[in-house]
Amino acid sequence: MGAPVGAGRNLLFLREEELRLAQDLLFFGYRDFTAGADQILAELGMGRAHHRVLHFVGRRPGITVGELLGILGITKQSLARVLNPLVEQDYVVQATGRNDRRQRLLSLTPKGEALERRLFERQREWVMRAYREAGPVAVEGFRRVMRGLMGPEARAQLERLEQPAPARPGPPPLARTG
Repeated sequence: MGAPVGAGRNLLFLREEELRLAQDLLFFGYRDFTAGADQILAELGMGRAHHRVLHFVGRRPGITVGELLGILGITKQSLARVLNPLVEQDYVVQATGRNDRRQRLLSLTPKGEALERRLFERQREWVMRAYREAGPVAVEGFRRVMRGLMGPEARAQLERLEQPAPARPGPPPLARTG
């Protein structure tokens, strides 16, 4: 597979039109990448904010509310609007921290795990197809570009997510707090 036309251009001197094309690519790629998951979520009366919570709680079972707020970059009030229905509908369970009773630890219930898996599988197909078509050099370039688009806080969050999850003493599976 040869290099795409224009791939050898000096990337330090990008024209406005090339930058606008990058924005177009991000917009259309994100729109189509999220469409399948959006359809599943809409059928359940949920949206992308619910998906983000399910995704990150699924990535880090036992994550604290504070850690999740840091990842999502939202207020407690905004998180509560999304998290409370997920708890009430038995997708997420909240437990009190064992060492710090003020902490609320979040994990997916089996129902939540099944939904998160369904959403992941829908999007996984898009990523796998795109990665296969692009090849390993392009995939590495994509990762570098995406990291370059992130601010320092987002990069730090990503680095934490890339580390193995710390072993946490798990709460009783159905222990709930309000």
